Amino acid sequence: MIAMLPDIDLPASVAAIAPLAVSVGDPAGIGPEVIAKAWAIRAAHRLPPFFAIGDRRSIEAVWGGPIAQISNPSSAAAVFQEALPLIQVDEPDQVIPGLPTPTGARCALDSLEIGVGLTRAGTASGLVTGPVSKAQLYSIGFSHPGQTEFVAERCGVAAENVAMMMVGPDLRTVPVTIHRPLAQVPEALTSELIVSRSRTVARGLQRDFGIAEPRLAVAGLNPHAGEGGNMGREELEIIVPAIQILRDEGLDVSGPHSPDTMFHAAARSAYDAAICMYHDQALIPLKTLHFDTGVNMTLGLPLLRTSPDHGTAFGIAGRGEANPRAMIAAIALAGQCARARAPMASV
Repeated sequence: MIAMLPDIDLPASVAAIAPLAVSVGDPAGIGPEVIAKAWAIRAAHRLPPFFAIGDRRSIEAVWGGPIAQISNPSSAAAVFQEALPLIQVDEPDQVIPGLPTPTGARCALDSLEIGVGLTRAGTASGLVTGPVSKAQLYSIGFSHPGQTEFVAERCGVAAENVAMMMVGPDLRTVPVTIHRPLAQVPEALTSELIVSRSRTVARGLQRDFGIAEPRLAVAGLNPHAGEGGNMGREELEIIVPAIQILRDEGLDVSGPHSPDTMFHAAARSAYDAAICMYHDQALIPLKTLHFDTGVNMTLGLPLLRTSPDHGTAFGIAGRGEANPRAMIAAIALAGQCARARAPMASV
């Protein structure tokens, strides 16, 4: 049985926004299943209208519910209550859950490309991206570290001007350096990058979450935030100068904090987002607290993009075991933020 999330408090007029685009991701992964399950329990979570983008066969292989193929996002709302709306993207080979292929990766990339285009054009109010296999994408020539960087490039935004914020019910974290080996983090970390990411986060919290004066807590890189230079000098030479620049701009920024004391309940209550120095520093606490409901949200783009914070899970694809809670949370968050970006939609 699927565990339900608590009711999501969306406005009654949520249908006033354009539908959300949801790219299915790798057709052999759990993306098709969790999207279908999210639609099946849409009423319980008051999800806004959305449409899937992918190969119909990947959904039919794991779900027996109704699907309505549409050619334009404007048709999605009209059929949403009766069937899962779908913009078809053909996968040339047979779709077998749990067995990824290069052609499946091409289908996933085409679906993502279409979703970005429709959202940039305004026919979709936001983009929710299903999980993809980077290994399979790399096999067809994909050269980006992940979907975040791909979407940023398609929007004409430099990678350093976007931020990957992990969002859970009780925690938001942002890695300053993202998909880098740990050994490369000290070299990649600069005051300029910390300042750029933090500015993006502050604007995103204001625009999408209605937080007028965001509070940012900046983590140290080293144990005990460097112990005054005795356990590393990155705090003194890189992080502290960045914090001072941000404070001089009027932002509410604290730190550098010892990373091992930032994520207990009392500490979390003192900030709206934690600025972390590397990938695992940000994702381990988020996944520990909100493994099934974590959402990856890209800030700094001209479009709204969220994604469930899990992978393709090829090992359980097709077994009916995939938990849709993270996909539900990603769709719900995208709907909430779309409403925040379009306050006049309900007037």
